[in-house]
Amino acid sequence: MAGEIADAVAQFFATDRYFGLSELPVPRAVLAAARRTPARANAGSAATSNAVAPTDKAGRLEVLDLEQVKGCRKCRLCEGRNNTVFGVGSAEARLVFVGEGPGFEEDRQGIPFVGKAGQLLTRMIIAMGLRRDDVYICNIVKCRPPNNRDPAADEIMACSPYLYEQLRVIEPEIIVALGSPASKTLLDTTTGISRLRGQFHDFKLRDPLGDVRTIPLMPTYHPAYLLRSPNEKVKAWKDLQMVMARLGLPLPQGG
Repeated sequence: MAGEIADAVAQFFATDRYFGLSELPVPRAVLAAARRTPARANAGSAATSNAVAPTDKAGRLEVLDLEQVKGCRKCRLCEGRNNTVFGVGSAEARLVFVGEGPGFEEDRQGIPFVGKAGQLLTRMIIAMGLRRDDVYICNIVKCRPPNNRDPAADEIMACSPYLYEQLRVIEPEIIVALGSPASKTLLDTTTGISRLRGQFHDFKLRDPLGDVRTIPLMPTYHPAYLLRSPNEKVKAWKDLQMVMARLGLPLPQGG
């Protein structure tokens, strides 16, 4: 039975049909297995006794959003926005997805990844045995670039400190960078996404005191690109399987 469940999940990712579904009927057994996975690899150890409580992390994120991001006018993107788009998900997430910037629907609603690409990302997360509430989703820039263009270098420079503070608060085990702008920004490289994906890279997160924490980062294709280039879906699924393996989540057999 377990093999059939895993094969079903893999099949949805291996075919175009998966990406056209309104929802992905992931079997409960897969989700249950994911729920049994410890929230942190070192949970319960003495080293975590001083960890920030979930409510404190959520509160720190809320303060960052309300007191800094919502009123931010550090770059020209503020001029055309309807809403800033901060982030959504668990402040205790083991896994953070980072995109490039909000689109039309995200700007309208103030929530990241709610358009067609966001619906696809949700299905990808579910197929990993997780829910959107289990992960954290955000972008490099918090305001929509005009006509959904890539963020400019000065816009990224102005806005990325907010992202880095989000990551310092959440302390994820793994980051998935969605698309070339996010991957290039986080890895400080000019290498394209097709060469970056398929392997983990070290993301160096520096705190205000200068200490550096290294977080494994997996670059993969942006869901919007996958909608335009369905032949790349299998590669994206392989990337996510590597993330699942690193997190200790159950992998589909033969998928």
